[in-house]
Amino acid sequence: QLQLVESGGGLVQPGGSLRLSCAASGITLDYYAIGWFRQAPGKEREGISCIAGSDGTTYYADSVKGRFTISRDSAKNTVYLQMNSLKPEDTAVYYCAADSLVITTIETMCVMSSGGSWGQGTQVTVSS
Repeated sequence: QLQLVESGGGLVQPGGSLRLSCAASGITLDYYAIGWFRQAPGKEREGISCIAGSDGTTYYADSVKGRFTISRDSAKNTVYLQMNSLKPEDTAVYYCAADSLVITTIETMCVMSSGGSWGQGTQVTVSS
């Protein structure tokens, strides 16, 4: 049974940093695309960064490019999202999702904001 658990959210001041973790169980990352998504109140869900577990290829939305970095640790079956230079508009609930690389690509996953299995989400609040 595929399970994803996010952690690392919290309250941070503008310009600060946070690192989110997505721990996966029941799968081997090598065969999956893992994505980070966010949803702010009253807004649609946005795919912000996705990574291919097979080779580490990454995709970033323009809104986070240059500030966020996605990475994976296959030994720990965990995907990370390092978020730097945070802005108030980054405030949202952040989710990770996974889908088989047989049926999706990281670009499709992020652009379409789609995923087969989802975590419960972690709140990120950027405020002074």
